[in-house]
Amino acid sequence: MRTLSLGYSPCPNDTFLFYPLVHGLVDTGGFRFSERLDDVETLNRLALDGALDVCKVSFHAFAFIREHYVLLRSGGAMGRGCGPLVLSRNRMEPEDLRHKRIAVPGRYTTALLLLNLFEAKPREIVCLPFHEIMDAVAEGRVDAGVVIHESRFTFTSYGLHQVMDLGVWWENRTGLPLPLGGIAAKRSLGLSALPVINGIVSSSVEYARSHPAESASYVLSHSREMSDEVCASHIGLYVNDFSLDPGSEGEKAAETLLAMGERLGLLPRTTTNIYLPRH
Repeated sequence: MRTLSLGYSPCPNDTFLFYPLVHGLVDTGGFRFSERLDDVETLNRLALDGALDVCKVSFHAFAFIREHYVLLRSGGAMGRGCGPLVLSRNRMEPEDLRHKRIAVPGRYTTALLLLNLFEAKPREIVCLPFHEIMDAVAEGRVDAGVVIHESRFTFTSYGLHQVMDLGVWWENRTGLPLPLGGIAAKRSLGLSALPVINGIVSSSVEYARSHPAESASYVLSHSREMSDEVCASHIGLYVNDFSLDPGSEGEKAAETLLAMGERLGLLPRTTTNIYLPRH
């Protein structure tokens, strides 16, 4: 049995989707998976180093590993109404972000790519773990912060204000769902193995959605003391039909995001395919 390293985040959407796979509830097609749970930016950097066979990555990071990794069709994070939020302690307008000191959840996160596509041109970017950003904004250590994950649901408890929703900006500009992250697999695994791995992840997604209660304790054990309600909201927002397959609309969204970054010189140019082809 071949063992593959698998990286995903402790966020509820990832633990929810991968619970069936790592707990032997779906057929793993002759593969064994050795899981590693880390925050999104750590996973991005591990993938940049080629340290994991299969790994959840931000679309921003994927642009830099595209020659060596391909995105599986299942397990990704994409949707509408799920974009990063820009928050501040004092009320401000989006145009006020120019020349501010802004915290982001990592150098290779899609959150930073979207901020740069918006052309906020901040004075300084400060990279912090995503769960530390709201404290930094509330304490005035930064002028604003771009938040992801469960922070969408909890920022008002910090007394913070929403400056803008980068997902809404994206949807208004493109009319497309927002690609946030995907499951990258090494191209070197081979054309025979990659479709099998995609099928395993797809089966895990389908099982998780069909048996949501089974993963509850596992999800909560990794959820940074989130309430049941916030966990459920998180999963409901980020786990959807795009998690099974991006479809033609999702493929177009991914192509558009990366092409916009390439045109502005934010991402390397390449013609290598983004997603594993359908079989």
